[in-house]
Amino acid sequence: MSVVGERVKNARKRAGMTQRELAAAAGVSLSQLRKIEQGDYEPRLETLRAFAVAMNLRTSALQAMPDYEVPDTDTEMQWQPVMRALYGNIVQPDEPATPEGVQAMLDTVQTMIGADRYREVTALLPDLIRDMDSLDDARGVKFKTLNMVASLLAQTRQFEAADVVLGRAVDVAESHVEAATAIDTRLWALLRQGRLDDARTMAVQWADEIEPRFSRATLQSVGMWGRLWLKIANAAVRDNQPNEVEDALSLARAAAARIGHDVYVDRLLGRTFGPLEVSYISAESHVIAQEPEKTLAIASRVPAPTIEPAGASRMRHKLDVANAYTQMGHYSEALDEFRIVRRTAPEWLVQQRYARDILGLIVSKRRTLTTDMRELADVIKLDY
Repeated sequence: MSVVGERVKNARKRAGMTQRELAAAAGVSLSQLRKIEQGDYEPRLETLRAFAVAMNLRTSALQAMPDYEVPDTDTEMQWQPVMRALYGNIVQPDEPATPEGVQAMLDTVQTMIGADRYREVTALLPDLIRDMDSLDDARGVKFKTLNMVASLLAQTRQFEAADVVLGRAVDVAESHVEAATAIDTRLWALLRQGRLDDARTMAVQWADEIEPRFSRATLQSVGMWGRLWLKIANAAVRDNQPNEVEDALSLARAAAARIGHDVYVDRLLGRTFGPLEVSYISAESHVIAQEPEKTLAIASRVPAPTIEPAGASRMRHKLDVANAYTQMGHYSEALDEFRIVRRTAPEWLVQQRYARDILGLIVSKRRTLTTDMRELADVIKLDY
C-alpha cells in the first residue's frame, strides 16, 4: 500500500465513513477509491482535495509527496545547452559582454515571451547566461536574467534546477521587493508541485517582510505584496481552507484598490497586479472549490485586459473558464475556450498539465471525439 493510500484509508476510518460513502461524497468512483487505498493508483491533487473536503481535512494531511510531472524527453533535450551554460560549461567569446548588451538581449526576450515564442527564447538563453555571468557587477540585469530563466525552468517542470537559479537571483537582488519577485516565481513552482504548506509558509513570511505602508509605498511594492496574498489564497483553496482564502483575497483586494488599476510588477515576465488579477484568482478559487457558476459569473464581468492581453494570467483564466464549463457538462463551451488559448499561446498551452486534466475529463465523458478534439489532445500531449 502506498503512503497516500494508507493516509486516505486511515482518514476515512477516523471519519467513520465506508468506502462507498467517501466515494459518493467526494464524487469519485468506488473502484477508483479502492485502487487508491490499495496503492494501485496515485491520485492527483484535485482528487485528494475532494477527499479532504468530504472528510473536513486539509488536503496536505493526505499528501505524501509533491504532485508534479517531470519534463518530457523533448524538453530535456531542448534545455541541455541552457543547463551547460548555467554550470559554466560554455566557450567565452573574445569580445567582452556589457550590461547594455545583456539588457538589449533581455528586451528582445521580453518581446518573444509576450508573443509566446518560448522555443526561440530557450535558444537564446545559453549566450545570455554566458554574457550575464561574465559581468563584474550589473546586479539589476543579472537578477532579471536569473529570475526569467528560473521562471521558464519552472514552466517546463524542471523544478530542482529552477530552485537553484532562484537562490542565485535572491542573492543578487538589490532590494527586498525585488527579491520578492523571485520568491513569487518560487511560490508558483511550489504550487505547481502541490507543496501547499511550503508555499503558504513562504508567502506569509515574505508578505510580512515587505508589507507596505499604503500612504507612501511604491506601486511595485503594493503590487508585489498583493501578489503574495494571491499566492496564499491559491495555496489555501487547494488545501481546503476556505476562511483563509477569503482573508487572503480580502487583503489582495485592498492592495488592488490602493493601486486602482493593473500595473506591472515584473515587465520582463509579463506579471501584473491589480483588480483584474484579483478577479482571475477569485474565479480560479471558485472552480477549484467546485463552484463553476461563481467562476463563470466573475468571468462574465471581467473586462478585457489593458496590459498583457495574451499573458499567462489571462490564458490561465481562460483554462479556469474551460474547467468551469466542463464541471457543468458544457463541453462545447469548454472547447471554445481551449481554442482561444491554443490560437493565442500554443507553446504555453503544451506545458500546462492543467489543460491535460481538463481535456482528459472531457474525453472521458464523450463516447466519440471530433477531429478537432483528437487534434487538440495530440497537441497538448494528453495521455492515453
